[in-house]
Amino acid sequence: MLNRRTLLARTAGFAAAGLFAGKAAAKSLPGIEMAAMRGSINATEIGVQPGAVDDQSKVFAKMLAEASDRDQPVFLPPGTYLVSNLKLPARMRLSGVPGATRIVYGGNGHLMMAEQAEHIEFSGLVFDGANRWLADYAQGLLDLRRVCHLVIDNCQVTGSGKNGLALEHAVGRIGRCDISGAADAGIYSVEAGGLEISGNSVSDCANGGILVHRWQAAEDGTIVSGNRVQRIGARSGGTGQNGNGINAFRAGNVIISGNVVSDCAFTAIRANSASNLQITGNTCSRSGETGIYSEFSFEGAILSNNLVDGAANGISIVNFNEGGRMAVCSNNIVRNLSTSGPYTADPPGFGVGISAEADTTVSGNVVENAPLYGMQLGWGPYLRNVVATGNIIRQAGTGIVVSVVEGSGTAVISDNVIDGAKNGAIIGQRWADPVTGDLSRSTDTGYAHLTVERNKVS
Repeated sequence: MLNRRTLLARTAGFAAAGLFAGKAAAKSLPGIEMAAMRGSINATEIGVQPGAVDDQSKVFAKMLAEASDRDQPVFLPPGTYLVSNLKLPARMRLSGVPGATRIVYGGNGHLMMAEQAEHIEFSGLVFDGANRWLADYAQGLLDLRRVCHLVIDNCQVTGSGKNGLALEHAVGRIGRCDISGAADAGIYSVEAGGLEISGNSVSDCANGGILVHRWQAAEDGTIVSGNRVQRIGARSGGTGQNGNGINAFRAGNVIISGNVVSDCAFTAIRANSASNLQITGNTCSRSGETGIYSEFSFEGAILSNNLVDGAANGISIVNFNEGGRMAVCSNNIVRNLSTSGPYTADPPGFGVGISAEADTTVSGNVVENAPLYGMQLGWGPYLRNVVATGNIIRQAGTGIVVSVVEGSGTAVISDNVIDGAKNGAIIGQRWADPVTGDLSRSTDTGYAHLTVERNKVS
């Protein structure tokens, strides 16, 4: 029989059990608990409903405007939200449950655009472009321009008809995101003002992985680190404009470090006219063309501690004819190169381990299985102040080729180990044609600009 004491005890027990269950449920969806703690606006309270069949663009836009006016974050519960043609307000913080809150593009224009925004923050959201057409004026699924502070964290971006993320004059960071299936590039940034792109996965994009560009050569300062970039195509063709895993173009003071880049149609990491550049500690596998490029009108590049396994050419630091100069190439491993590439190569062809032309030291590198040359120093008269010392070259067509064309500048080739070079250890060339015997056999090269000494050949 129940008496008053028993009834009160059981009631208290039920209440405690309910409280425990409520806490457990909140822990199972930590985003909801955090949203409540920080006073987020819950989207459903304003009329935005997950899973609604109808397009919710108007009520969604109203919700974002209200949140911006109140300067409060918005939390989206799990589910699918069909929207399009949203212009983001000046201040917006939008979060959801990672992998469960999906914002799907409804078509007929763009998904989300921002212009002259103060603070834009996305977290725990899936943006799905559904492979639908984007208007000519839209650069990407998320098109964010002149954003003073941008944060995109722990989001997924998939199925964009153009770029996945298109950023212009953005400051902030993109981290822990999964970007895939873009018809152009996964991340396209132009004219950044100090951007960090780190810890992301970018895959299966048709024309590029992570692009850091500027309209004119200037300081950019973007850091691209710890990303995984894979399976990047070159749908729009060309000889290097597309098909690159990570690409810096005219962007100065850029750091590209600790990335794992594989299976790119052209180059794993390509820097074009990018000065004061660092490319360090990256792993580059199975590149269709050159593993790592620093080319055209750059001044100042450090390429060190990288691993290139599988490419047509390994590392190229070239285009002194365009002003490309001043580099350090050290402690890299380059191996398993091929004479085949994505187009018919100009002379001397594919299969070169490391190429350098002007004001550059090449030291402490290991090159193995380079079918054409282990190293190429200079091209015609485009050779100046190059030092190649302390390197190991194993199993190459020719160990090291160096330009002896009239007008070539100083080159020092010393203290290298060259093992198994089929066509000679060190050969002087006029453009692509060998014109000397093996220069490693004597300290007198016969060329005033060239010093060859203390190399070990077997």
